[in-house]
Amino acid sequence: MADQPYNGASVQPVTVEASSLRDQLTTIRQALAGSPVRNWLLWTSLGILAVIIATSIGQVLLNRWSQPFYDALARRDMEAFLHQLLVFAMIAGGLLVLNIGQTWLNQMIRLKLREALTLDLIDQWMRPARAFRLANAGAIGVNPDQRMQQDAAHLSDLSTDLGVGLLQSFILLVSFVGVLWELSSGFVFHINGWSLAIPGYMVWAAFLYAGTASWLSWLVGRPLIRLNSDRYTREAELRSSMVRVNENVDAITLYHGEADARRRLELDLGTVLGAMRRIYTAQINLSWVTDTYGWITVVAPILVASPVYFSGDISFGGLMMAVGAFNQVHSSLRWFINNIGGIADWRATLMRVADFRIALEETDVLHDEEKRIAFGDNANGSLTFEKLQVGSPEGCTKLSDPHVEIRPGERVMITGEPGAGKTLFFRAIAGLWPWGSGRIGLPAGETPIFVPRVPYFPAGTLREVLDHPNGHAPASDADIRAVLAEVGLERLSSSLDRSTRWERELGDDEQRSLAFARLALRQPKWVVIDEALDAFDGPSLRRVLSMLEKRLDETAIVNIGRGQHNSHFFPRGLTIVKDTGAPALKPVRVRAGAIEPPPAAARRKK
Repeated sequence: MADQPYNGASVQPVTVEASSLRDQLTTIRQALAGSPVRNWLLWTSLGILAVIIATSIGQVLLNRWSQPFYDALARRDMEAFLHQLLVFAMIAGGLLVLNIGQTWLNQMIRLKLREALTLDLIDQWMRPARAFRLANAGAIGVNPDQRMQQDAAHLSDLSTDLGVGLLQSFILLVSFVGVLWELSSGFVFHINGWSLAIPGYMVWAAFLYAGTASWLSWLVGRPLIRLNSDRYTREAELRSSMVRVNENVDAITLYHGEADARRRLELDLGTVLGAMRRIYTAQINLSWVTDTYGWITVVAPILVASPVYFSGDISFGGLMMAVGAFNQVHSSLRWFINNIGGIADWRATLMRVADFRIALEETDVLHDEEKRIAFGDNANGSLTFEKLQVGSPEGCTKLSDPHVEIRPGERVMITGEPGAGKTLFFRAIAGLWPWGSGRIGLPAGETPIFVPRVPYFPAGTLREVLDHPNGHAPASDADIRAVLAEVGLERLSSSLDRSTRWERELGDDEQRSLAFARLALRQPKWVVIDEALDAFDGPSLRRVLSMLEKRLDETAIVNIGRGQHNSHFFPRGLTIVKDTGAPALKPVRVRAGAIEPPPAAARRKK
């Protein structure tokens, strides 16, 4: 969650710097350029371009067919009428095949575009430490799941539909402008003895008619961009509140907090409904423009073509051909009018997805003007802290001793008063929180294992949870069962191949015990623990310490916590203190044009 405190210190608000449409389009292009489905998307796009061109040719042939067909009707020529019906069947059959092919290609582009966008966002999000930094970068880190799942899918659908529609309209426009120009060329208006020749006047009439409608539609429909973005924000807050209630149903029930939870959900629902009402009002205002032009369009092409018809320059069939060509040109030109709502929705969704990706990249340079902790390797295999100070928005966290060396196999307890910054210090050692000063020397050639307060278990079988891919070696069933028994979880020995959500299957102590069982099976040389031992009850703690004594007898263990443990197991003690006089971290800057304020659930303190 965003805006969560670092060990009691609330995060400073992020200064919002809006990204431009150019920035957003650039970052989406970068996402697609590196996608494994890029070539597939390219060839599919070329395929749909070919189908649209072929369809446009068929539409031109169908328009030309209308003149002899209606002329045959005017002459009451049955033979010519039947022949034209056969021609129509051939043209319509070809267009039917092309339309089905275009629909299939459209769906495939939507599918692959979503795959490309979502895979890229997941890849950017899951780069080392990025998800953690984003979650602590402010409001842009709230509800990343919605941006990667719902927003990316919606952007893919809208981009495909609008893009294909725009391409089709452009090709039809190019195809029929020539037809319409030819039909209206050479016509001269005679008004009170004056003669006025306007080359291709029906083309200019179509451009003027559609251009006026597009301009009015943009003026009325432009607020939908902001309103749609606001709606997605409010929807995210409602979903976040619902997820939070679902994850805390036990506590809510025990505290009889149903009424408070209901009020919170009703409040969030009210903001969603309010956003939707504003969208509906804007859509109604837009409908006044689009529907008015829609009704005028029923007679507009006939009115435009009637001077040529009544002058006797074209036949009735030619009139219908001109009306069809005008409708095709006008339909292409009014693509913007017909899709103003979709364009506003696309713009809002692009803003959310692109700004999220921009923020992911820029979290790598958070606090880029602040000093950073230096990291290095110690050839003698020890862990050292040299004048280490960990920066935070409320000061600095440091060890009382400025020069500390922890040797291989040593067990050290690091304690501190509440609010001193124990978790912040843990994150600094792990490299998650690099801001501060001094140096952390890590044992050369070793990869320490970091144990957080709340364990994480990936989805899968218990064997997969315990036999971690980064482990020392694949653990045998006998080793797994023995370790489970040592931490009091022998009942799980028969469930090694059962897949479930283990964080819901087990109690809090059992989850922590399982995490230490996994640690023992991995056989690391260095372990750093963040208050994970503090929450154990007495018997559970004794079992875990006994297992660590037996299984990790040569492992260096650094435990950061309250210090209420066996002094025999941790013979050495260090102290963390808060240096409130040191300079605090300044607020960060992350570009994001659609950043919303984080929901109340994300602003709560631990």
